[in-house]
Formats: sequence, structure tokens, C-alpha cells
Amino acid sequence: MCRRRWVASSVCFDRVVCEQLVSRSTSLVPCDGDVHYFPGFISRSEADSIFDELVKTLDWQTEELSLYGKRILVPRLVAWYGDRGAVYRYSGARHEPLPWSPLLLALRERVAGLVPCSFHSVLANYYRDGTDSMGWHSDKEPELGLNPVIASLSFGAARLFKLQHTKTKQVVDIVLEPGSLLLMGGSLQHHWRHCLPKTRQPVSGRVNLTFRRIIPLANM
Repeated sequence: MCRRRWVASSVCFDRVVCEQLVSRSTSLVPCDGDVHYFPGFISRSEADSIFDELVKTLDWQTEELSLYGKRILVPRLVAWYGDRGAVYRYSGARHEPLPWSPLLLALRERVAGLVPCSFHSVLANYYRDGTDSMGWHSDKEPELGLNPVIASLSFGAARLFKLQHTKTKQVVDIVLEPGSLLLMGGSLQHHWRHCLPKTRQPVSGRVNLTFRRIIPLANM
């Protein structure tokens, strides 16, 4: 049976906070987790300025991942920032965090005003044009915790974000506008996968910041 319920990691939310958060918007998925979208979380003019600064100042890297035994180049640029020890591993890659920049710290505090969660890190993705993309995946690595809460800020060009239920194959499409905030939580990562597909439409660059809580594997 498909049921809707927000079940966030206990280290981030209590029941009262969860109810207050959910009451502000309606989940965009019908069951098995929650997705909340807040367009205009940051004004368009400020979002444009932030985009320019992120592109110029973050330590963007070209990344290689292991996929079915082969090494492939990731079709986007990435940067990983966070608290000391917030190491993140996925698809055969190990990410050692760089120290927080003043801008990233300020953005984390703004997100914390809505999401009272201690985010230890942020994964930045730079999609340079429509040929850059993110393939289908779920964020359920052990260090993210049982039911990870992920807060995603978007800057630059609007891009299509897709979610698909792993059993029913239902698809939910969301156009992520500049300055918007997307929250994913509860059991979502266990039942849904998501992607940011390529597009043939002429689009300019986009930066996505996904704030995450990292739990050292030794403490799990």
C-alpha cells in the first residue's frame, strides 16, 4: 500500500517541527516520502548575483566515476564543501570536503531558517549547458543516514527535475527555477529515484547546491 508520511531522521527533526514544515506546503509526491518546493526562496536578482559568484569562486572539478567497471567522466562540474571529516562516497568516488566559503555558510544559515537540520556539507553541481546532466539515482549512501533530509538550492537557468517511483514507475516533473528551494525527506530515497536530464533547448548555466547531513560511518 502506498502511504504518504514525512519521516525525517531523528537527528534533524522532532514531530512538531515536521508537522510545521509539512503544513507550509503540499508534498509533490503522492506517497513513500516527501518533496516540498519553495519557489522564490531567494529573489531572482539576488539569485543571479549568487550564481555569478558561485561560478567564479567555487573550486570546480571534473569528476570520474566507476560505472559497471568502467571509468566515465561526469557530465557536469562538481565541488564538495563541509565540516572537517564530512567525507562523502558515491559511485566509487571519495569526496574530502573543502572548508566552507563565506557565501556557502551564509546560504546554509538561510536554509536552516526553514529546515532546522544540522547540515554538515554541501555538494555543488555546475551544469554548464543543456548537455550537462545528472543520471537516475537515489541518495541513500550509508553516511547520509536512514532517511536523509536534503535541501537543494538552484541558481542560474531553470532545469527540469524528474522523480520516478521505483515500483509503480510514476513520474513527477518539477521545473527548478532560480532562487528556489527543494526539500526531500522521509523515506523518499528508498522508493523514488531522481535525475536532471539533458535538454536540446538552448539553456545557460545552472548551479545546484544540495545541503546534506553526513554521519561518520564509525558512529553508525
